[in-house]
Amino acid sequence: MAAHLTMFHHLPPSIEAELKHRLNEETRGVRAPDARVAGLISLGRGVAYKIECPALIGIRARLAEAFVGLLTPQDAGGWRPHVTIQNKVQPAAAKVLLGALSRDFRPRAVEIAGLATWWYRGGPWEPLSRHMFA
Repeated sequence: MAAHLTMFHHLPPSIEAELKHRLNEETRGVRAPDARVAGLISLGRGVAYKIECPALIGIRARLAEAFVGLLTPQDAGGWRPHVTIQNKVQPAAAKVLLGALSRDFRPRAVEIAGLATWWYRGGPWEPLSRHMFA
């Protein structure tokens, strides 16, 4: 099952070529980084798995530095890697799921297979590029 972590919510289409180049540089010939599902996060109106991966944080920081003047306020702020498993529900429903998942949760390794870009054109997300680790 594939899951997605969002590093940035919006980058301008004009940087597509530069972004692809930088993602290729970050992944080409590079071993997949060690990562783990470390816990659960309340999103208020949802629940997520917290992901710990220092190498991924480094990649995101380098990309943020490269595109600093182009980042939205949301993307310029801090980043906490996570995989959303529930979103946009009533807080009470999110609290129930968080409690249920917390009872049996155990940290575990997770594979970060690669990085991808997606384009949102007002409808479904459209895949733009994939950059797989070695």
